[in-house]
Amino acid sequence: MSKQQPIRLPEHGSCFICGTENPKGMGLVWYVQPDVKRILVYAEFEFTLSEQGPPGYAHGGASSAVLDEAMGAAVWRSGLKVVLANMNLNYHLPVPLNTPVRVEGWLDRFEGRKAYAEGRILVGEKTAVSGTGLYIHAPYLFTFDYYG
Repeated sequence: MSKQQPIRLPEHGSCFICGTENPKGMGLVWYVQPDVKRILVYAEFEFTLSEQGPPGYAHGGASSAVLDEAMGAAVWRSGLKVVLANMNLNYHLPVPLNTPVRVEGWLDRFEGRKAYAEGRILVGEKTAVSGTGLYIHAPYLFTFDYYG
């Protein structure tokens, strides 16, 4: 069986994480891997001086924002228009600036209007940051579909 090519997800305007219209944005490009049993959304990028916290390392808030976007995109990709209600993160290793990293997010499960997602930031093969998110289905807040 051949591996399917990843699908590039659309960006959305002025989003700080992935919008091309935001001059201060991070410019991440999201992909979904279609040949896995769960919806896996990912991006490969580098944190830069703009996202610095401790000298030479990414700010924890920048890691948090990227993980929220990855997990939220996975839930949106499943068909739910959601907002984040709660996120819990574990910082295992500092994330160095100007070093290739990969962020991944996936849907864990649904329970009524609640969707639970998980995610991680990898530096090489090591998990630097991992987290979980609780997202609430709130379609009345949106007139568009980010990740269709």
